[in-house]
Amino acid sequence: MAKKALLIALLLSSRLVLAQEPDADGFTQPLKDLKFNPGLDQREFERSTLDALTVYDPFESWNRRIYHFNYRFDEWVFLPVVRGYRYVTPGFVRSGVSNFFSNLGDVPNLLNSALQLKGQRSMQITGRLLLNTTLGVAGLWDPATRMGLPKQSEDFGQTLGYYGVSEGPYLMLPILGPSNLRDTGGLVVDYAADYQINFLNVPEVSSSHPEITALRAVDKRHTTGFRYGQLNSPFEYEKIRYVYTESRKLQIAQ
Repeated sequence: MAKKALLIALLLSSRLVLAQEPDADGFTQPLKDLKFNPGLDQREFERSTLDALTVYDPFESWNRRIYHFNYRFDEWVFLPVVRGYRYVTPGFVRSGVSNFFSNLGDVPNLLNSALQLKGQRSMQITGRLLLNTTLGVAGLWDPATRMGLPKQSEDFGQTLGYYGVSEGPYLMLPILGPSNLRDTGGLVVDYAADYQINFLNVPEVSSSHPEITALRAVDKRHTTGFRYGQLNSPFEYEKIRYVYTESRKLQIAQ
């Protein structure tokens, strides 16, 4: 009996030793044969990696709760409404609605482009407004894009960034998604300016007809391709935070 127990123990120990040996493809010890290119500055690589991880997020615990809320709201409320909207609304009607609200959005685009002293872009946005409001029948069609005047996006958050205002802490806004302190303030200013200008009388009418605001929100979600969970990563929060922060820097630099 003792000999049988000893034999079993020897067999088990030999299997454990074999399991610990690296596979031929190196996946058991993937760093064993890793070689660094001496021509590259490893310090620069480490610095860029660190920068990617150090987005200023002092409210991360709260932001993650809002992120989770947005995820569930999108899954259970927003996207089902969008799917229903697509199901009951013909494609040409959806396109007209999107063009109409896009034309309204060119008003704050023009205002912020002018505030940033971007003369050529301001002229292009002015041309879009004139063409789409007249030939496009209040923006239901978008002839400006076909005539070489593509959509330009400018907001007051970009204007503040253009003049050197720091982005401040990262924020995850309910339903609206990723932002920061500067851009959140910019959203408030853009909304106030849109209401004061009252282009085509839509902002004023929307205050007494909330269904217009609801349609605008549904259209915005309909035209936004991002879906929570599509990155298929446990680090989606960090990726969204980093991509948003860097994309805003690029938008301000343009």
